[in-house]
Amino acid sequence: MKQTIHSIRFALKEMMQWHNLKYILISGLITILLWGILGAFLWDPLNAFTVKILDFIPFSMVRSNGAWMLSAFVWFQMILITFALFWIFAGHLLFHDTSKTFYSKRTLIILGVIGLFWSGVWFVWGDIIYQKILALLTELPFQTVREGVADLFALYLIYNAMIVSMLFMVSLFSEPLIKHINALHFNAKDVEAKKIFSSMGYTLKDTLIFTVVTVVLFPLMFIPFLNIIIQIAFWAWLTKDTIAYDAASLALKSPDKSIVKHNSPQLWIITVVAILFNFFPLLHIFAPFFGEIAMFHYFKNRAD
Repeated sequence: MKQTIHSIRFALKEMMQWHNLKYILISGLITILLWGILGAFLWDPLNAFTVKILDFIPFSMVRSNGAWMLSAFVWFQMILITFALFWIFAGHLLFHDTSKTFYSKRTLIILGVIGLFWSGVWFVWGDIIYQKILALLTELPFQTVREGVADLFALYLIYNAMIVSMLFMVSLFSEPLIKHINALHFNAKDVEAKKIFSSMGYTLKDTLIFTVVTVVLFPLMFIPFLNIIIQIAFWAWLTKDTIAYDAASLALKSPDKSIVKHNSPQLWIITVVAILFNFFPLLHIFAPFFGEIAMFHYFKNRAD
């Protein structure tokens, strides 16, 4: 457990380094632009699909979960607005004449602090906010509520598509990123980072299963608390194989599936910590890279 925690701390530190951060930001920008464009073209059929799904769910559950999702959407907007205002009025003072590394560190720290602040506000007053939104939805016509919730779930599906795309991005960029970390923190001559497992194959297989299961179990996402547990389980299962086999291939001289299975409990812990980033839009682009760097560090120290 101690080594697992050490690897998590190592990954958090490495994500702040500009050399590593640029791969994360490029990957995130590509996926956001890609699904922003595709989402615009596919919005009508996607929205029609979510409307049909909602027809099978009792209106009371649709309204209740819609209030919960709208509350989460307002929370996210407050984080973005606060960060934008901070950047406008205080950004120049804090980021004047700073290096790229300190710039990225301070930006992520400030975004994290703002996120924690509004999370605290929602933790204390979240039930009141939820009740106010629920009361508003109760006053609105059924058709308006259904269409509004359908829009939110269409956004949810697009967001999941971004998360899946980031897994392909981490497989694409992991080798140059990990080689740099290997050379910087370990004896690069001992292990020449080289992929042996085909993590893309695991990602394609798991993505297909993830998509089918998400559609089939979609109604369960309307059950409070259970929906959060299900979402964590879905994301963790989707992510683990890709980053675990990628990291093992880049860290070990003779990677083997049995090594991954033998260390499964520790890898599951790292995976769950990684996918928690997915609950914070924009920070979700860090999730797979964080997981892969942490697992690479874990395997390297295990090998040593």
